Amino acid sequence: MNMTQLKVYLLRINSWQKVLFGLPILIMVVMLLMDHSGDSVELGQAVYRPEMLQRLCKPDQLSGDAGETYGEETENGIKYNVRTPANYDASVAHPLLLVFSPAGSNRAKTEKTTGFTFPATQAGFIVAYADHPELSPSTTVELGTIPRLMAKKWCIDEKQVYVTGHSDGGTSAMALAFMTGTGHIPRAIAPSAAGVAYDDLRDRRCPEPLPVMVMHSSKDRLFPGYGQQAVGWWAACNKCDPIPDKIANGCSSYSGCAGGVKTLYCEGDQIHSHWPERTQDIIEFFVSASQVSPREAK
Repeated sequence: MNMTQLKVYLLRINSWQKVLFGLPILIMVVMLLMDHSGDSVELGQAVYRPEMLQRLCKPDQLSGDAGETYGEETENGIKYNVRTPANYDASVAHPLLLVFSPAGSNRAKTEKTTGFTFPATQAGFIVAYADHPELSPSTTVELGTIPRLMAKKWCIDEKQVYVTGHSDGGTSAMALAFMTGTGHIPRAIAPSAAGVAYDDLRDRRCPEPLPVMVMHSSKDRLFPGYGQQAVGWWAACNKCDPIPDKIANGCSSYSGCAGGVKTLYCEGDQIHSHWPERTQDIIEFFVSASQVSPREAK
């Protein structure tokens, strides 16, 4: 190898070294951009209801920041972003709205799609948006650890955890409520387009009566009819009257449910991947669920 060939070789080696050393930095930058999604986050000014002021925290023992927090994660690395009210009071125990992502999405996209942040924080919730892990019972259990992890940093009322999500996220939200070992976590659920049918539920033991708002589309080709099947099971578990009535927002509501819990079915007419755009209805449902006595299991 002559001197000219040696110089060319060394230049090539140097170029590859730059690529190898620069690649981790590039990956970190891309992940950061994905996490923040380029859109500003609008936080609501919370109106703290009297019942929220009865459970207080010690702010000096909590490290969670007010506003927007990115990249929190569970023990096995499921990441989630946190949003507090703009006027977050670290001495007030907040209800938690936990939002699970569908397959092919992540926490940033889910925040943008669902639009919960402003109305939920205005209603006094702290909101957490979680990434989509591979769907399994173990990842559902891990998603269920988020409230406990958050309560170590933010003033969270762990008896006021409300869970929603779309598609796989809806499946995890529903599973969290009926699986052994996690059923005590949600105070109410609002799963959308969940892949849970009656065959998945019929051998399950009913949890204690739980406010449930099932959303599903009549044009869902991936999980056709699953919503009606699932809400029928929940209505039976909640000991409701068997025939629901139409209510003002277009949903069907079961009456006579044990403990006064609401059991709703809201049917849309969009394709499976479409978020049902009932964000405000969901928040109002969760606020109303907060006024029902906690389940005995809690």
